[in-house]
Amino acid sequence: MKDKILQILNDLRNYALEKDVEATFFYHEEDSYLMRFANSAISLNTNEHLVRLEITTYDGKKRATYEVITDLSKVDEMKAGVDIAAEMMTHTQPLTYQPTIPLYTESFADETGYDEELALLSNEDRLAYFNKAVDGLEADEIQLSGIFSCGANTIALANTLSENTLYFKTSDAQINVVLSHPVLKWEVIANQSAQRKSDLNPTSIRKELAFLLDCYLNITPQQLPLGEYDIVFGSDTTADLLSMLNWIGFSGGTMKRGFSFIKEEQIGQKVLSEKFNLTDDPGNMATFPFKQDLMGMPRKAFPLFEKGVFKAFTWLQDEADEFDAEPTGHTVMHKSLVMGSGEKNINSLEELVKIPREKDILYIPYLHYMNIVNPSIGLITGTSRFGALLLKKDGTIGVPYNVRVTQSYDDIFGDNLEWLSEQTAVVNTSMSYGARNPTAIITPKFLCVKDLEISHSNSTF
Repeated sequence: MKDKILQILNDLRNYALEKDVEATFFYHEEDSYLMRFANSAISLNTNEHLVRLEITTYDGKKRATYEVITDLSKVDEMKAGVDIAAEMMTHTQPLTYQPTIPLYTESFADETGYDEELALLSNEDRLAYFNKAVDGLEADEIQLSGIFSCGANTIALANTLSENTLYFKTSDAQINVVLSHPVLKWEVIANQSAQRKSDLNPTSIRKELAFLLDCYLNITPQQLPLGEYDIVFGSDTTADLLSMLNWIGFSGGTMKRGFSFIKEEQIGQKVLSEKFNLTDDPGNMATFPFKQDLMGMPRKAFPLFEKGVFKAFTWLQDEADEFDAEPTGHTVMHKSLVMGSGEKNINSLEELVKIPREKDILYIPYLHYMNIVNPSIGLITGTSRFGALLLKKDGTIGVPYNVRVTQSYDDIFGDNLEWLSEQTAVVNTSMSYGARNPTAIITPKFLCVKDLEISHSNSTF
């Protein structure tokens, strides 16, 4: 299949050259499988095979892109796309900068992230995973929902500047398991990411769900008073915070547009806590990495923060062209963010609830509906929803109603950052809309931030 894909891209390249058209070709193929649960039953079990071809043509500072959903048998349709993209050029306005067409000096292929056993997992395997993950936990008043998404992703690129190509193939799985009480309106949740079939571990999902379920069934929920709390964030919350930091923090194009809270003059300065370390590491296979970017630039570990010191902005090629900067190998569909761990020997929820404490600690495993309040100061907001706990100083556990946290990145990852777990977790942050783009972030299993204020406290779930 790989050879056939690359041959078709070469045919399209030759067709464009015959038409005297400068063009790039981005081929994306996905095999996606989805099993969805609702009301303790399978509500959807489906799969789809999609091929997308994005054709971009160039004429000086003018650029036009045409995308078609097609298949490998429709080469004539793909060639017609070249003609359409070339015709669109006559109606486009020139850019204010000269866009770069990638020049691949050699061909590159990477299939090390592909595991056929995971990509072609059967319906029986997916169902068996869910059955093990919730074995003995469902009841008349406890309903199961969630998803098991898995599949394969193939990306290939070519252009008219050379005969060389890029080719990437990966497999991935994203699992989300929810147990809820439809009357009391609470939910507990556990997630898992997999790059290979051997990564799948329903036992760990069940252990976490069982502990939270016991708390939520047997503890009367309470409304928390407003004020400051020491808050422990779970890995899913931390991953969401890092996803948004990727947007309004260290993106060079975002910074130039005034949408980042980090300024150009802060390179080399301490911006966050010395406990905070963050790297874009394409060597970490759990992040579904691109080992070359889509311009053909080799990628290696790229430090973003070292002991709180901001090291560099990331620049994808097009924004580097626009703002006269040097690209950094970040013309990719996603980065491979890895946050450094700490020294706290707290690596499970059971260990967390047993720690001695001088004051109440609020545990928030997920922030729901996270959004930006003010990007220029890094102010974000979100609410707790799934599985929050109040770890009281007397050693008991409380179940809080939802609370809202509205804080800046300096508040969260700055000097208030108290400790981080020794171990890390893989958090799948893939979106289910658009072309399949498996994405995962590595974070400490837990981190504690002292003296964070909750701005709102609900009286119900």
